[in-house]
Amino acid sequence: MSDEDGKWAAHRALVDRVLGGDGRASAEERARAFHNDGLSPPLDVLVGKVVDSPAQVTDADVAAVTAAGCTEDQVFELVVCAAVGQSARLYEAGLAALAEATGEGGPDHAA
Repeated sequence: MSDEDGKWAAHRALVDRVLGGDGRASAEERARAFHNDGLSPPLDVLVGKVVDSPAQVTDADVAAVTAAGCTEDQVFELVVCAAVGQSARLYEAGLAALAEATGEGGPDHAA
């Protein structure tokens, strides 16, 4: 297995684990956080900040989500899913840009 194939396998294993592994948040909630789509307030605000401007996340954002009924464990899992989702989108966009710039199709990383 090449280094690139190993990196891709590790990436996929991480994504599979955060989306399908055991957790306090439901698999549906984790998928919504991962894709930053279909979340209700105030979770949508927290996840949006994690994705777009993580330095702007405040204790008040987390407190609003826990006040709305999420446990601290669920909040942690959903924040991790949001961060991994954004990093996956950036990673895949980077691979696509590299393939385009070099004129190589490279390994099929579309998943």
